Amino acid sequence: QVQLVESGGGLVQTGGSLRVTCVASGRTFNAYTMGWFRQAPGKEREFVASIHWSSSSTYYADSVKGRFTISRDSPRNTGYLQMNSLKPEDTAVYYCGAVWSTRCRSSRCDEAATYTYWGQGTQVTVSS
Repeated sequence: QVQLVESGGGLVQTGGSLRVTCVASGRTFNAYTMGWFRQAPGKEREFVASIHWSSSSTYYADSVKGRFTISRDSPRNTGYLQMNSLKPEDTAVYYCGAVWSTRCRSSRCDEAATYTYWGQGTQVTVSS
């Protein structure tokens, strides 16, 4: 079992920055991929970014490329999503997920249905 706990969401103005954090516990994480997804009201959960824990390879949705950065601190089993140049359309609940990397259909691990473990989510609101 893997437990994930997110933190760091909040309210920010357009153009501002936030960093959300996901702490993983319960199992050695080296064989996993951590992904960040978001879900706005009335919309499906969408891929934001992912990172392979062992190699630190990263992947991004086109909508956040160049603005968001995913990273991880292996000794602390903690993942981060640094979000810069935020826009109102970035407003959503942000979730971190974890999946055994070999379960993914592609190296991007960008399908929410593939993920085994999820955190509780953290709200990010960008005001215009």
